[in-house]
Amino acid sequence: MPNQDQQPPWGKKKKPQTPEEMVAQLIKKLQDYFSGSPKQDRSKESPGDSGPSNPYAAIGKIVAIVVVILVLQGIYSSFYKINPAEVGVVLRLGQYNRTSESGLHFKLPYIDTLYKVDVEEIRKEEFGFRSRFPGQKSSFERRGYDMESLMLTADKNVINVAWIVQYRVSDPREYLFQIKNVRQAVRDLSESVTRRIVGNMDFDYVLSNRDLLAADVKQELQKELKNLQAGIAVGTVQFQDINPPDQVKPAFNEVNEADQDMKRLVNEAEEIYNQTIPRARGKAKQIIEEAHGYAVGRVNDARGESQRFLSILTEYNNAPYVTRKRMYLETMQKVIPTVESVYIMDKDQQTPLPLLNLSRGSNTFAPAAK
Repeated sequence: MPNQDQQPPWGKKKKPQTPEEMVAQLIKKLQDYFSGSPKQDRSKESPGDSGPSNPYAAIGKIVAIVVVILVLQGIYSSFYKINPAEVGVVLRLGQYNRTSESGLHFKLPYIDTLYKVDVEEIRKEEFGFRSRFPGQKSSFERRGYDMESLMLTADKNVINVAWIVQYRVSDPREYLFQIKNVRQAVRDLSESVTRRIVGNMDFDYVLSNRDLLAADVKQELQKELKNLQAGIAVGTVQFQDINPPDQVKPAFNEVNEADQDMKRLVNEAEEIYNQTIPRARGKAKQIIEEAHGYAVGRVNDARGESQRFLSILTEYNNAPYVTRKRMYLETMQKVIPTVESVYIMDKDQQTPLPLLNLSRGSNTFAPAAK
């Protein structure tokens, strides 16, 4: 009975125990196949024992190497990682399959295709200028971009407009597969929408209402991109510079100066108007109110006098002598304090005879004439 512990003459083959050893052994076999070195030393064989080489052996080795490489590559490409700011779009045999969020995921090798899209990046397109050195001390180049910036307004004037459009990816699937060149589509639509809106506005309105112009361009641009299913969300539309062309700037400055002078004169006239007209209106109203007050006073006085006269008439009819005497005394009581001298005239006397000295501040009596 043969001994089970007895090893074969070529020795006992050591089996790998860990994955590292398996990989190392596989790599060693591939190196042996590639170099074509046999396991046994051919120097010990006699020349007569070597037969003709098999041509299919080399092909089999190459096929085995290719298969192993493909298997390793498939295993390596089966796992993929999506960064926090990215989204992964997976196609299976060319057809949309799913959208992967951030993290580690698995896909079928050689069947699934992965596209990574950064959905947090703010993309920017510049029109009418280009940023040469972006940053805190950025510089801009405006020459050579007149075809983008020159536009025609509704009142047939030429204006130079420079603006920026910022956007980000909102739908990765539409962004990848609906439009071939999304960046060019954004540029073309932005220029088209801006020209259409500026062409419907007057020159002065465009110069003084750039915020309203930017809001209109943003709304129209987002609407056009949505119709094209571009998967783009417009964030900001900002107009950097709105000026007339360099060729007409001197004439434009003269027009602005004349317009400012006109506005200054109009403001001065309005100031004088606001000072004079309200004062005149107030004076006229005062005179009218005074006239109304005077009329009311005179009417009330007349009514009072007539009522007093009627009252006296009633008393006079009742007692004529007493009423006349009372009226005489009341009148003399009012008149005498204002009299300075009293003279008694006699028909036989040629000169006035002073009777009583009623001068103010004097209590002396003049001697009566005989």
